[in-house]
Amino acid sequence: MTTAGNVKVDPFTLEIVKDSLIATGDEMFFALARTSMSPIIYEVLDYASGLTDAQGQLLTQGNGVTGFIGMLTFMVKQTLKKFNTKDGLKPGDIIIINDPYGGGGSHLSDVGLVMPIFYEGEIVAFSANKAHWTEVGGKDPGSFSNDATEIFQEGLQFPCVKLFDEGKVNQPLLDIIEANVRFPDLSLGDLWAQVAALRTGEKRVKELCEKHSQEVVRTSIEHLLDHGEQMALKELKKLPKGTFKAESYIDDDGFKNGPFKIQVAVTITDDKFSCDFRGSHPQVPGPINCSYTALVSAVRTIFLAITNPSQDVNDGVFRPLEIITDPKSVLAAERPAPVSIYWESMLAGADLIWQAMAPHLPERLSAGHLLSVCAVTLSGNHHDTHEPFLIVEPSVGGWGAGKGQDGARGQFCIGDGETYNVPIEVAETRYGVMIDEYSLRTDGAGAGEYIGGAGVIRSYRAMSDNQMVSATFGRNQFVPWGFNGGGEGSSNEFMIEKASGEVDGPFGIYPRYPLNTGDVVKLMTATGGGYGNPLDRPAHQVAWDVKNGYISIDQAKDTFGVILHPVTFAVERVSEERGGSHEDS
Repeated sequence: MTTAGNVKVDPFTLEIVKDSLIATGDEMFFALARTSMSPIIYEVLDYASGLTDAQGQLLTQGNGVTGFIGMLTFMVKQTLKKFNTKDGLKPGDIIIINDPYGGGGSHLSDVGLVMPIFYEGEIVAFSANKAHWTEVGGKDPGSFSNDATEIFQEGLQFPCVKLFDEGKVNQPLLDIIEANVRFPDLSLGDLWAQVAALRTGEKRVKELCEKHSQEVVRTSIEHLLDHGEQMALKELKKLPKGTFKAESYIDDDGFKNGPFKIQVAVTITDDKFSCDFRGSHPQVPGPINCSYTALVSAVRTIFLAITNPSQDVNDGVFRPLEIITDPKSVLAAERPAPVSIYWESMLAGADLIWQAMAPHLPERLSAGHLLSVCAVTLSGNHHDTHEPFLIVEPSVGGWGAGKGQDGARGQFCIGDGETYNVPIEVAETRYGVMIDEYSLRTDGAGAGEYIGGAGVIRSYRAMSDNQMVSATFGRNQFVPWGFNGGGEGSSNEFMIEKASGEVDGPFGIYPRYPLNTGDVVKLMTATGGGYGNPLDRPAHQVAWDVKNGYISIDQAKDTFGVILHPVTFAVERVSEERGGSHEDS
């Protein structure tokens, strides 16, 4: 029995309220998707929503994008910091925020809304969400510019200001948005969807307070956070103890600078998981920088993968987590550094921890994967309607193999999580392109006893003149890593196949490449790293790999030591030089 003020709360009620809060986060998530205007939200699910307590501690979060784990917390805490007077926040207020260095956390395209939830005159919780708008203005269509040199080029900044004041909308702010974005119907439509989701959260929390009382709800919130901490500490005790180090490089900042060295020392004790990134490269001129908030969200993601990935997410879970950086580093950049393609450094930080811990936790962590969001923006005029269009979407690719399993094929990177591609039928209907190809990229990389998952090839053919494509394909030079004897994966890259027959590329980062009718942008994502010695892969499995097109007959012989009959696919293990001795029929 737990005491709330003078009220004793039984464990059943605590669990009911706790689960009701989690369900509210899910309901907010679906409310946003079903009322949004942009495919990047209702198809791709590039957003997150949830609840925090009155101090800004995350209680529950519905996620499409894992990279937003933690960002809602920072948004609410920035709101509390800015409106810290008695009358600073009132019922009906809604705050808008996307400033990466002032609680927003990612880039300007990810717009956050925060709403205080009042009950009997007191703030009992906050509802919050963060969604990728198709447009927030700036110098390039789609707003996240891979050759920006300062944040002012990247779009409108909302520095934690009131969108609603006591329920009354700030119309001049809406007018500014409408005048500064290329697709105001989409951006404003998504804003209203976010408002609807916030109000859904407010309604459910008030219902809980009315049913169980404010004191019981507050006690249940404390129980939820404490339970999250207890679960994390329980898993932490199972991990190997000590300090584990890794270093790697970020390819490029969009201006051919780089590579940029980053490093981490992970120290694990029974009650602490500390990640020290000091010594990593200072912030850079191009927009691959990430803020400290973004790094925290990435580290939270890999921390969950290492401890308990099925656990409900709240701030209690992350109490044992410590993250240390140098100020003004590429992993903790400060204003006015550009951050449009922040995920390149953000996810590289998570990957460092992954590399450091994978050899010690092979049951939990695989070899390296595509890592980059591999984001694409493609704009122009539709060939039938002649109306402007804009494609904004991430790309899927290959994940690394792990102990006992091949890598997953055609999946989003760790930062994108439970997101999706825009379906081909939707893309060809709404946009001025044809999809010539969407297939697995079977390049034979990532060899091992368990092979890395294949990346993909996605080809857009321009159906009108004067289109432009900007793409950011990180992990272009430093490919996915294998471990325990497994081979490296392949690069993320893209090229332009022009209607004239000329081929340009491959590229890693390129801004605003012009496309005319018949030109094709061919997007190719990485195959993941392999696990274990390729010679230990069973010969019959190698035969299946060849039949499925993942590797060639020559690769089967040269890399895996298996000779295949080109017609019958009968197999023979190379014996004299490669150490094998048996045949499979």
